[in-house]
Amino acid sequence: MTLDTSVSRSGLGRVFRGQTAIDFYGKRKVGLILAIVAVVITFGSLLTQGLNLGLDFEGGDAWDIPASEIFGVDEASDVLRANDVSTTGARIQLRSSDTSDVVTVQVEVLSREQADAVTADFAEAAGVTVDEVSFSFTSSTWGAEITEKAIRALVIFLFVVAVFISLRFEWRMAVAAIAAMVNDVIVAVGVYSVFQFEVTPATVIAFLTILGYSLYDTIVVFDRVEENEGRFASTKTPYEDIVNISMNQVMVRSLLTSFSSILPVISLLLLGSGVLGAVALREFALALLVGMISGVYSSIFIATPLLAYLKAKAGKTSRRERLLGDDLRLAVMGAGVSGQIAQDSPRSDDHDDASGEHVDSEREPVAVGAPGQADRLLTHPPRPRKKKRR
Repeated sequence: MTLDTSVSRSGLGRVFRGQTAIDFYGKRKVGLILAIVAVVITFGSLLTQGLNLGLDFEGGDAWDIPASEIFGVDEASDVLRANDVSTTGARIQLRSSDTSDVVTVQVEVLSREQADAVTADFAEAAGVTVDEVSFSFTSSTWGAEITEKAIRALVIFLFVVAVFISLRFEWRMAVAAIAAMVNDVIVAVGVYSVFQFEVTPATVIAFLTILGYSLYDTIVVFDRVEENEGRFASTKTPYEDIVNISMNQVMVRSLLTSFSSILPVISLLLLGSGVLGAVALREFALALLVGMISGVYSSIFIATPLLAYLKAKAGKTSRRERLLGDDLRLAVMGAGVSGQIAQDSPRSDDHDDASGEHVDSEREPVAVGAPGQADRLLTHPPRPRKKKRR
């Protein structure tokens, strides 16, 4: 098996051909700072305005009234005011579909007599019978039960994941993976709090679902890190290099997998919610979309850098200069790693190109298989060939 000797000149071409040399570890501080900022914004928003909890969590009365030319959102508000029902915290919205249009009204808990009177007035204003007006009552205790069960499921899930990763890989990887998953949930909650999206039972289910996507991306990276750790063990490659090599090698797979997963979710938002008017799909898909995007980010800039930090604390790293530029590219492409590749420290005028790759300004890119490459990759001088006897 021979290696591809050509290196694409475009950044996008190098990405799809697995020829990138992005210094992920070198950019870890920027990634962690952005993650910390997102967490601070989340807690700030939770303390100032909290979450926009739906009827299932706060409890209350709800009506679904057939909409028409004579009855809409404004007419529903007039009915509530006529019955001395406050519209300050009420949620009144028009839901459209291919079959019918419905005005949904949600208010705080009313007495039975007042609720019956409001139902009758809704029917009269809409020009329908009382039986055509759907009424429902939800107790706040039901929402509390959902929250309790969701938290319990989250704790059990994190415990099982920690045990599995510790047995399959090691405990440091378990700590890094859990930190990434917790960050994803916090970011998703923060988006709902900042933009005041309504939190429903479907949203809670989506919060638990996104943990699986986050874990998948992280496990893919960790599996490649473990594989490269054994592959480069004899060369005593710094763990930071192993992290960079692994991230560049699995980047295309992570991006394509995430993109193929995000496309159906976007379809749910645009078609299911926007065109068909399925609000329940919007509540579920929105949380999934936020969680998937956050999962890709956390696996790159939280889980992997945290793993490298824990390894460094355990003395699993080296003081040798990290691989950058073409040296890193050679290792990513499978040409090998040696202790002699990065003897020179990075130059002061080196820079990163538009794709995030490190570019050495004073030397040309080296193609795999180029003359002199073997000398750079060998960890010891080549043995002289024996003369053949004639």
